[in-house]
Amino acid sequence: LDSLLQEIKITQTMILKSLGILGCHVCAQSRNSNVLQQTRNFSSIIANFGAKTISNRNFSAKTISNSDFSAKRYRSSFGFSGGGADLSNIERDLDNIAERLSKSSNIVVMAGAGLSTASGIPDFRSPNTGIYANLAKFNLPYPEAIFEIDYFKNNPGPFNTWAKEFFPGVNYLPNKGHYFIKLLDEQGKLCKYFTQNVDGLDRLVGFQDDKIVEAHGTFNSASCVNCKQSYPVDKLREELLRDVNPTCPSCKGNVKPDLVFFGEALPRRFFDEAEIDCLFADLLICIGTSLEVYPFAGIVDAPRHDTPRLLINYDLVGSFGARPQDCALLGDIQLSIDALCKKLDWSDQLQELQLETEMGLNNIE
Repeated sequence: LDSLLQEIKITQTMILKSLGILGCHVCAQSRNSNVLQQTRNFSSIIANFGAKTISNRNFSAKTISNSDFSAKRYRSSFGFSGGGADLSNIERDLDNIAERLSKSSNIVVMAGAGLSTASGIPDFRSPNTGIYANLAKFNLPYPEAIFEIDYFKNNPGPFNTWAKEFFPGVNYLPNKGHYFIKLLDEQGKLCKYFTQNVDGLDRLVGFQDDKIVEAHGTFNSASCVNCKQSYPVDKLREELLRDVNPTCPSCKGNVKPDLVFFGEALPRRFFDEAEIDCLFADLLICIGTSLEVYPFAGIVDAPRHDTPRLLINYDLVGSFGARPQDCALLGDIQLSIDALCKKLDWSDQLQELQLETEMGLNNIE
């Protein structure tokens, strides 16, 4: 059995390397071509085959297949949600983690609400302090209803009140976590940044469209939930700040920012790029997420089984600890990033990037 497993692993590696040549060429040419779709389908079959075989050795290597990737955002414990993860299997030595990051040149980053808590924005699920724990004033049937499309169509008030406070650039600024990811970009190490966050702080640090995928949508545009006609985002912001519920001039439907609500489809670009980028990544970094909302959370298990994964989070989540090259910096995210940047000798660059960006934002204001 050991010999058979080794042969399968070698074969899988050879095929994935071959796919790497094709996949990189396809990514450079067209992400919507038939060749890309065939590449994605084939890579899923191979990765899943290897993952199922390796799982007999007490590893979890669940990958994102086309069937796993629901087109809509939903709440679920689908897939691997931490069962069997063992902190003793995780590399936690800062020197080793820094060395691994330093050697990486094709990094995929995924981030959730925990990234923005240091900016003063609460996360969603923390008891007492999270967004969902502080919605009693809206008399919602359940907390998540504020972000459900069917509820919004009939009762936009709760979401619009929430959006008034959290509209990008109104009350909050980026923190070191955002600048750390941007520094990875400036160091030429970042392949792609996938974010669940809709607070717009990533845009404020200067990410360009080709480097960021806002999986749950953006405040940068708005449209009618019925006829889909676009709506001026500056006008939307003005009306929200005046406690006016924006409506479509054509069909009188409710208007919202182009955020992805529960029950709505994620952007096509997410599905076109998530799996292929992760397949050829040499490091995945996961920051500030509970890994509970799919299909976004599936990104963490998309890289090859032997690809290093680094978790920067308050707690151990998801499948971390189930793969041989998993790493983690647990506890306060800002302190972890400070320590990592110091070890990499990036502290001065991080501070300079933050100062330059904030000066630019002040000039705009």
